[in-house]
Amino acid sequence: MTDFILYGAYGYTGRLITRMAAEYGLRPMLSGRDAGKLKAMSDEFGYPYRAVELADRTGLHDLLDHAAVVLHAAGPFSETARPMMEACIKTGTHYLDITGEIPVFALAAQRGAEAARAGVMLMSGVGFDVVPTDCLAAYLKGKMPEATELVLAFAWKGGMLSHGTAKTMIGGLGLGGTIREHGELKSVPAAHEIRSFPFTPEVPLQAVTIPWGDVFTAYFTTGIPNIKTFFALPPAHIKAMRRSNWLGPVLRLRFVKNFLRKKVEAKPVGPDDAQRAAAESYIYGEVKNVGGKTVAARLRTPEGYTLTAHSALLIVNKVLDGELKVGYQTPAGLYGADLVLELEGVTREDL
Repeated sequence: MTDFILYGAYGYTGRLITRMAAEYGLRPMLSGRDAGKLKAMSDEFGYPYRAVELADRTGLHDLLDHAAVVLHAAGPFSETARPMMEACIKTGTHYLDITGEIPVFALAAQRGAEAARAGVMLMSGVGFDVVPTDCLAAYLKGKMPEATELVLAFAWKGGMLSHGTAKTMIGGLGLGGTIREHGELKSVPAAHEIRSFPFTPEVPLQAVTIPWGDVFTAYFTTGIPNIKTFFALPPAHIKAMRRSNWLGPVLRLRFVKNFLRKKVEAKPVGPDDAQRAAAESYIYGEVKNVGGKTVAARLRTPEGYTLTAHSALLIVNKVLDGELKVGYQTPAGLYGADLVLELEGVTREDL
C-alpha cells in the first residue's frame, strides 16, 4: 500500500524526498524511467517501484490509475511536465511538481480549466521554487493590498546545484530574462537590472534579475501587475550574464549545451548532507503602491534542496487530507502566506 507516486525518484531531489518521506508518515511508489535505479532504491528504502516511460501513455495511465496524487520530480520539467499533467487529468490524479520554470507554470495555468472539470488540482512549484517566495509575496500583499509593484530576491549561503538544476539552467542559456509589466510577461535581456538587497542585517548583497518562477506565479497569488525577481551573484557572474546577451545565438546551439551538460555530469550530483546542513537561504521581498510607499520583509530558510523535500512532502500530506482545490493553484494562493512557516527552520521578519 502506497500513499503517493514519486516520479523521478532516483534524481538528486527525488532521492532526498524518498529519504524524508517516512518523517511525514508517507510511503511512496517510486517511479521513473530506469528500472535498475528504481530497484536499487527499492532495496535500500523498502518502497515498491514501477518503471514507466513518460512517452508510454498506456503505462503511465496504468501507473496513475487509482493514485490520489503524483509528485513529479523528473526534470527538465519543460520536457517532462506535459505528459504527466495530461495523464493526471485523464486519470483523476492530483498533480504536484518541484519546477521553477515559467513555461511549466504557464502550461499548468492553461490546463487549469480542463483539470477542474476532471476534478484534478495542478500545483507546480511545491519546492524552494516557489513556496517561500510565493508565501512572502502573499504576506506582503496582505500588508499592502493596493500594491502595484512586487520585487522578490533570494540568496544562498553555501550549498551547490544538483545536476538537474544545473542542466535546467543550461537549457535557458542565451534566452535572456523575463519580468512582468502591467500584468503581461515581458522578455528582457539577461541581467536586465542590478540591485543590492538587505538579505541579512549584515552587508547587503548585489543581485541581478533572473526569470524566476514567481514572475508567473506571484501574479496569480497576489494580482500585483508588475513583478521582478532577483538572485544574488558575484560581480564576475553578473558580467558573464551580460556578455551572454551578445553570445545568445552561440549559447543556444545544441552542441554547446551538450558540452556544458557533460561538464555538469563530471561534478558531484549535488550537495551532501553536511553541505546542506551548513547552508542557508535568504529571501527579500518588497511591494510598492502608486504613491511610492514601500513595505518590505525577509525570510531565512534552510538550504534550498532541504526545503524542497520538506515543503513537497508537507503539501502531499495536505492533498491527501483533502486540503485542495481543483484547477490550477499556487502554493500560497491555496494554503496562505504562513505555509512556509510550517517548515522547521524558517523565520520571517518585517523590515
